[in-house]
Formats: sequence, structure tokens, C-alpha cells
Amino acid sequence: MIIVKYPKREDWSAIVKRPQADLSKLNATVAAVLQDVRENGDEAVIRYGEKFDHVRVGELAVSPREIEQALASVGKDLLDALHLAHHNIAAFHEAQRHEPVRVETAPGVVCWQKSVPIEKVGLYIPGGTAPLFSTVLMLATPAKIADCREIVLCTPPDRQGNVNPAILAAASIAGVSRIFKAGGVQAIGAMAYGTQTVPKVDKIFGPGNQYVMAAKQQVSLHDVAIDMPAGPSEVCVVADDSSRPAFVAADLLSQAEHGIDSQVILITTSEKIISEVQEEIALQLEKLPRKAIAEQTLENSKIILVADKQEAMSLSNAYAPEHLILATDDCGQLAEMVVNAGSVFLGHFSCESAGDYASGTNHTLPTHGYATAYSGVNLDSYHRKITYQHLSEQGIKSIGRAVEVMAAAEQLDAHKNAMTLRLKSIDNRS
Repeated sequence: MIIVKYPKREDWSAIVKRPQADLSKLNATVAAVLQDVRENGDEAVIRYGEKFDHVRVGELAVSPREIEQALASVGKDLLDALHLAHHNIAAFHEAQRHEPVRVETAPGVVCWQKSVPIEKVGLYIPGGTAPLFSTVLMLATPAKIADCREIVLCTPPDRQGNVNPAILAAASIAGVSRIFKAGGVQAIGAMAYGTQTVPKVDKIFGPGNQYVMAAKQQVSLHDVAIDMPAGPSEVCVVADDSSRPAFVAADLLSQAEHGIDSQVILITTSEKIISEVQEEIALQLEKLPRKAIAEQTLENSKIILVADKQEAMSLSNAYAPEHLILATDDCGQLAEMVVNAGSVFLGHFSCESAGDYASGTNHTLPTHGYATAYSGVNLDSYHRKITYQHLSEQGIKSIGRAVEVMAAAEQLDAHKNAMTLRLKSIDNRS
């Protein structure tokens, strides 16, 4: 890891900057695939599956029998873990329901807001080197609680044309409506435009590689909403002399093993913790099956020594991490200083893995500094807020003149006239 000691504030922007890749060629490739899927539907999706996933599926849709077989093949320990995680995720997101607020803003003017579920949502679940069945729970559980009418899931099959059994089991537990064997850009296109088999959805959720992220952003310009812009996964750990080096090293490595484009940052006030954490990383790294991936991630990652906790938190807020671990005895005080973060883990025992799987919070979070403006996935992500207002004659009298004056000042005479006619109708009867 790159060690930076006592950086000046004018250097912070360079320190927190994520690696930038030239995506111009990638975007052109993505646009071509999306257009092909728009024009040719299932045929294009199957063709690209054969090209990129090296398997030609006969049917895109996963059958009920395949789901039954998956549930039977998943071991009891994993199935129990999925049920426990689903329970906790459901409990946390169920608690996010809001009662409608009804307000009389002026005499006779009543306004209120109602949450209405998005009717059709699409979930993208990567396959690849680590099939993310946990993300199925994170995305489908709140969608079900929100009462989305249709929950569609796309995920790439393996080379035998099968979907990972744990993904199918999680989908069954969380209440996914329909599952399709489609990955990559073609899956995003299928959900954005609809094909002969895959229904068009209103909003797409889920992580993916650079191609998938580019596809989501392109379809969001005209065709469908997406959960959030996103980049590679990341963690920032704030540590001091009270931190436990083995825990800190484990948390950094748990993020580093995601992929070579991930990033981990350690911000500390302690010189001692730097050497101790490095020693622990070296020890733990040797035992990891994904050692090669983690090693490459660490090469692009940083340890930053700062003067005090205030500076540590200011630097963390400038970085706006997806995951923030406050691995200190005074984590409660530091938590009050958090301004920008996707999800915060407090104390020595709150490892990021807990949030990734089973504590109940959602692990679909803003990356690449987007935590300055975006929230992670939550129950509201699956709702639209519709506002209502009802005006009685008294309400027209309360605000009518103000509406006329403002509309006239904006030179929108038809707006003014819509109110003037109502005011006159009341005056003529009084």
C-alpha cells in the first residue's frame, strides 16, 4: 500500500481521487450491443450470451423446476444463513415505511404525499468469479416489501447453462417474480427495452463490471431509471492506537479481494498502527484463495497518517467512501462527524462483512465519491412519492390572489386565468 504521511490539505483532492479509465471505446461497444438488443430482442441476448459467457441457452427463462432443484441442492447451513439474512434485511427495510403526512398549508388548502410502488423493477446480479447471491436478498427483499408488482432478475449462466443454485435459492426466498439467464450489457438492454421473453422494467438495480455500469448509465438517459451511478467497490477505515491491527487488516483485505479495481484506504493518527496493520496484512494475505486479486488492489490503495481525529474525519468526508469503518474506542463521537459515506460501521466488532450479508442494512451503496449526493438502496428506492392537494372555495380565497400576482409577474396569463375564473365564480355567488 502507498503510505502518505501528514498530507497538506491542498493535496487531499489528489489523494482521494479514484483511478480513471478511458471509457470511450467501451461506451461505443456498449451502445452497439444495446442497439442490437433493442432491434433483435431475444436473438441478440442469446447471441451475446454465447459470445461473452460461452454458452448458448435454449430458453432465457429459468423454469420452476430449476428453482426447485436449486433449493434442494443448496446445503442446509447456507440455506439457514440465507433465511437469517433475509429476516434481518426485511426487518430493517420494513421499519422504513412512512405514514402519509397530511398538512393544511392555508385555510381550505390541504396537501399530502403518498408512496406508490414502482410497478416493474429489474435486478441485475453478476455471476463471474463470485456469484453475488447476497445481492439478490439486498435488492429483492425491499422490492417485495415495497409491493412492486413484478420483480425481474437477470444473471449470467455458467458454461453448462445453469444459474448458480444459491442465486436461485435467494431469489425464491426473497420473492423474485421471474428469473432470466442473461448477463452483461445484453441483460441491461433486455430489461430496459423488453424482448419477446424479458419484460421491460421501470427501474434497474444492481452492481456489475464497467460494461454493465456503462450500459445502465446509457439506458438511464432515455429509457429507464437506475438505482445510482457506481464504480468499483471501496472501504475507508479510520484507526488509532485503540484499534486492533488484525481486525483492521482483515477489513481492508475483505474489500481488496472484491476485484483488482477496488480500493481500500486506511486513515490513522498512529504511526504504530501502520506497521502493525502491514504485518497483519502480510500474514492474512498468504491464506487467501483470492490473494492475487487482493495484492493488485493493495498496490492502488493508501495508508494515510494524519495529525488528529478531526483531520481524519475531514479527509474521510472528502473521500466519501462507500463503506466507512470507525475502528476506534470513540467511534460514537466520530460517527457524529460523518457527512459523506454510504454505510458506516462503528467500533471494533462491526466488520463490513456484517453489512454485506446479514446485519440488515443494504449493501448496494454509492461508490466513486457519489456518497456526497446519493443514498444506498433503501425502501424509498422502490417507491415514487406522489403529491396531492385539495382546494375548497375557502382555499381559493386563501391563496388565489397570490397565485394571480405570481402568474402575472411570470407573464403566464393562462395560469393566472385558471385561478381568476375560480375566484370570480365564488364572488358571483357571494
